Amino acid sequence: MQTQLADFIKDTHQGREAEQILRACVHCGFCNATCPTYQLLGDELDGPRGRIYLMKQMLEGHTPTGKTLSHLDRCLTCRSCETTCPSGVRYGRLVEIGREVIEQQVQRSLSERLLRGALRRFLRSPLFGMSLALGRLARPVLPASLRRRVPESRPAPRRPGRQHARRMLLLEGCVQPALSPDINASAARVLDRLGIELVSVPAAGCCGAIDQHLGAFEAARAQIRRNIDAWWPQVQAGAEAIVMTASGCGAQVKDYGALLADDPAYAEKAAHIAALTRDLSQVLAEADLSGFRVTRKRIAFHPPCTLQHGQKLRGVVEGILTRLGFELVPVADSHLCCGSAGTYSILQGDIAGRLREDKLNKLQANGPELIATANIGCQTHLASGSDVPVVHWITLLDQPAN
Repeated sequence: MQTQLADFIKDTHQGREAEQILRACVHCGFCNATCPTYQLLGDELDGPRGRIYLMKQMLEGHTPTGKTLSHLDRCLTCRSCETTCPSGVRYGRLVEIGREVIEQQVQRSLSERLLRGALRRFLRSPLFGMSLALGRLARPVLPASLRRRVPESRPAPRRPGRQHARRMLLLEGCVQPALSPDINASAARVLDRLGIELVSVPAAGCCGAIDQHLGAFEAARAQIRRNIDAWWPQVQAGAEAIVMTASGCGAQVKDYGALLADDPAYAEKAAHIAALTRDLSQVLAEADLSGFRVTRKRIAFHPPCTLQHGQKLRGVVEGILTRLGFELVPVADSHLCCGSAGTYSILQGDIAGRLREDKLNKLQANGPELIATANIGCQTHLASGSDVPVVHWITLLDQPAN
């Protein structure tokens, strides 16, 4: 695609990156075939090709409108289009650049600004956990429609206290410890059995995705720098990897190098942190799991978009579960998003709800006993509408050794 970027961006790192991405697009339209919002809404501007046109116009100096903002907001950033694209267009990175530009050029309504600001602060604060605890206390007396929105408590098993020669860092996450503390505890217990110690670094907080998804790009970069500073001494001391139990966080941290590429003080460190980051499934795929014995169950696995499209790890968890003896039932259209997408399910509730309903119909079609996934957002979103229990896959491996 031929393009002539406007003066405000053409000589910047973002501008050069955007131009390279735009030039790779040949407008074939294959991306629309796997875009959830295009399939649902049927509007060219709610598909990747149409959004690329909108972003190209904006980056060339045309004044964007609230309509442009709406079409970019409705993108799930699932990156299914990247998996489909024969030209390797890095759409996910382009839409992040486009969103940062449009946030500077189109002012949102006061109500939108207040809601987004409140979400940014609430989801990362102790108030989230406190509010969730109160909701769980009231859960038995809530109407069914509200009860399903409050996830049940998941007690965490005790974490191991042993030290091992092999050490990896664990990002605890911001909402996951309150929503499902059993995930990280199970990950620590499973890796302990494999001779790997998981070390949490308290100073490392949110991965930065919440700020980034809500348009606070400078705040996101500041959080990324704080995480790098927190992890760096451990990395220098020999930590061999940074393990992610939430695939959404993993996709974000693996992008640190790109997100701080124009920061001379952090670019090299950010690239190194990104290279050290591994999804939990990558660690276990290389491990000897012969000592694990699990109860055979019929499972429908939902691969989060951040795992299969963002990190390009399609089939890795499924291979682990199959190797351990679980029966994985077929799931149609497993490449499509469930509608969670971070805060998308809050800000775009109607679209998210329709995508969840379709996804659950396909996950439950072959009678699984459990639905397993690899991201806390997908897990919570699906569970709020599912008659079948939804769990993180690592908890299935945390069973007593025989």
